[in-house]
Amino acid sequence: MSAVPPDVVVRELAASDLPRLEVLERDLFGAAAWSPASLAEELVTEGRWYIGAVTPTTGLLVGYAGLWFDGEDAQVMTIAVDSQHQDRGIARTMLNQLVDHARGLGALRVLLEVRVDNDPAIHLYESTGFQRLGRRRAYYQPGNIDAWTMLLPLHVPEEQR
Repeated sequence: MSAVPPDVVVRELAASDLPRLEVLERDLFGAAAWSPASLAEELVTEGRWYIGAVTPTTGLLVGYAGLWFDGEDAQVMTIAVDSQHQDRGIARTMLNQLVDHARGLGALRVLLEVRVDNDPAIHLYESTGFQRLGRRRAYYQPGNIDAWTMLLPLHVPEEQR
């Protein structure tokens, strides 16, 4: 697992994070942002695990990431970092924590979708071992933007299966 950047602390998200989470979601994803109700539900739905990157001096949430585990596969639901805090390793740190958590749950693989035009995210995923499986046409709405489906196989010890 990569070291946490010195200007953030990564912790589990709580309901008290929802106001800031809603602002980040809207700022980062615009018309494609999840609704406040969807965000609230994600934080409490069984099988979901959400973490956030917080600046220790201000307590401001500057990034978040989520994972869904269905009993066999883990799915990265989202990874997002405030534009003023990008390129500091925060997304990589959160991705590594999601993967470590999936491994600890006994997941056999981690899956995700990423916009085909999101080069920084694609680079992050490929640099951590994810492989492209295929293309999903018009996956992201609105806008009819295609997505790459990506896979990271996990090597789970036999006694955890």
